[in-house]
Amino acid sequence: MADAWFDELAELIAIPSVSADPARAADVGRAAEWLAGFVRGAGGSAEVLPTETQPLIVGELAANGHVRGQTPDVAKTVLVYGHVDVQPPDPLELWDSDPFTLEERDGWLYARGVADDKGQLYMLAKAAAELHAAGELPVNVRFACDAEEETGGHQIVDFLAADERGADAAVIFDSGMTRRGVPEFAVATRGLVYFHLTVRTGGRDLHSGLFGGAALNALYALNETLAAVRAENGRLPEPLRQGIVQPTDEERAAWAELVPGAEMLAEAGARPTDPEAAEEFYLRTTAEPALDVNGIAGGSPVLQKTVLPVEAEANLSIRLAPGQDVETIAAAVERLLREAAPAGAELELTRLSSAAAGLVPPDAPAVQRAQEAFERVMGRRPLLVRSGGTLPIVPALVDKGIPTIVTGFATPESNIHSPNERLLAEYLPLGIETAKALYKSLASL
Repeated sequence: MADAWFDELAELIAIPSVSADPARAADVGRAAEWLAGFVRGAGGSAEVLPTETQPLIVGELAANGHVRGQTPDVAKTVLVYGHVDVQPPDPLELWDSDPFTLEERDGWLYARGVADDKGQLYMLAKAAAELHAAGELPVNVRFACDAEEETGGHQIVDFLAADERGADAAVIFDSGMTRRGVPEFAVATRGLVYFHLTVRTGGRDLHSGLFGGAALNALYALNETLAAVRAENGRLPEPLRQGIVQPTDEERAAWAELVPGAEMLAEAGARPTDPEAAEEFYLRTTAEPALDVNGIAGGSPVLQKTVLPVEAEANLSIRLAPGQDVETIAAAVERLLREAAPAGAELELTRLSSAAAGLVPPDAPAVQRAQEAFERVMGRRPLLVRSGGTLPIVPALVDKGIPTIVTGFATPESNIHSPNERLLAEYLPLGIETAKALYKSLASL
């Protein structure tokens, strides 16, 4: 066990920076201050910028002047992004150890945030700090990190839009690999639009014996409405598929080297939606839009109560495929829902958050240099794939013309967003060494 990195990471992990919980606002701020203090302690500059939501962490470690003659004013600049906020740990009873205490068991590091994203952000920060301490940092490493990624915040996007300095490349460790030892670069990320839907069918709940069969039931109305945006055989209605940029032949070929879809579903304890779901797993989860109902409330689902509910609510979100436009798809979702609502049902649809999809040019020199660096350390050239997740910063960086390397060291067993989140212990020091090689490789851009 490398006690130095373990103890440092344990400090950051111990801060319960759950951005979705207003009661944890001070802890979110403490996590931001921790990262800024780490950069300053490594010899750089950093500050925590307050915003209308959660803080931003902005800092820099300048290139060592004598490395390849690269003084900070002429050295290439690499922008590092990561987030210090984490998902809520609930349900706590399903954890085998305290979620905010870093623990190693059977070759795994366990804690909330160890994979998403504190542990992976730490790899990039630690690598830059160690190179700088050794006088071998060949690039300026800028840090632009946020504390609201888990709640879909946009402060980092606004910061980048206003930023005039830019960078020669950006690096994000906030994803993973589907097969151990086979690194992946995500050349595309999906977007996201999150909605809250309320359906009302009357002024008050009614006695189901006196009104059942005659009065409109809000739960029935909600289900009928939601059916209009449901996928059939993995494909959403055509209005929700507008603008999709199809995957390249290289991307499709890479899917064959990943863990088979049937295995991915089985290991997650998931059941396929239809007979073709396993075969089309990577197409559906990275290159197609997907709409999910994230929660439903209404009536009396626990206590025995003969009520006819007149109000029902649902959260629903749609992941946008690369190439799709947020406003176009959001409008199409609303139109389909309103058209499907039964007569007498009143709909209130609120957009809670949104983020654009991102496409990174796979032939960018920065991507090629990064692949070479990973291959030197890990012995395997990274596959170019798409990510099913959403990183709002990716399209923001692409819009600024900054080639971005999106990768990471999580695996399908990492339990991201679930109890017992974990990261292979050997991947923490491996990630640090790979990040060092990455900085050195990007110096020659």
